[in-house]
Amino acid sequence: MTRFPAGLELAEALTQAARKLHETSAPDSALETAVRLAVDLVPGADHAGISVVERDNRRSTLAWTDDVVRTAEEDDDPGAGRRPYWHRLWTAPVAAVEDSENDEGEGALAGLGLRSVLSLRLRADRRRLTVLTVYARKPRAFDETALRIGRLFTAHVGIALDSATVREQLTEAMRTRDLIGQATGILMERLNIDAAGAFDSLVRASQRENVKLRDLARRIVDPPGTP
Repeated sequence: MTRFPAGLELAEALTQAARKLHETSAPDSALETAVRLAVDLVPGADHAGISVVERDNRRSTLAWTDDVVRTAEEDDDPGAGRRPYWHRLWTAPVAAVEDSENDEGEGALAGLGLRSVLSLRLRADRRRLTVLTVYARKPRAFDETALRIGRLFTAHVGIALDSATVREQLTEAMRTRDLIGQATGILMERLNIDAAGAFDSLVRASQRENVKLRDLARRIVDPPGTP
């Protein structure tokens, strides 16, 4: 997808972006596609990243277009008592920095050459936020049009992430079912019991050892030391 050109209908651009997002097969690939599309779609954006922000101010970057984004998003010291721009996202869907050189507490961004920032919430609950952030090397790069497009785009990203997560969970459920079935069959043969007894034995062992059923099944199917 080329950079958002003047005159192109916004609906068409968002439709192209949505198609690319929904072509992804897993949440990780959806995130990587989203940050690339954000730079193409949001006017003024030079870099983009998606990160998770915890209540204790810890932040981990999930996807990024450039190393400068990862540096910017993980260069915060929670113990220093700083309240950077993204902390505002706990109470508002959008947070922005017009010029990091003139914004108190955002000198680290200016040092990285990132002058403008636009952060938008993707997901939120009581414990964590998932945030899409676009950066620009010029000050005051993001106007109302960029904000509007960013808000619309994040809605598409959220839907695509939910769909990719469901697909991944269904795939994992199918794999887990097959794995547990194989483990049950092995126990039936080893212990000379029926399928119900083998499954009950597997469940009891899982509870006793405090190990997830799929992990215990994997131990039985592929025991340690098996090539």
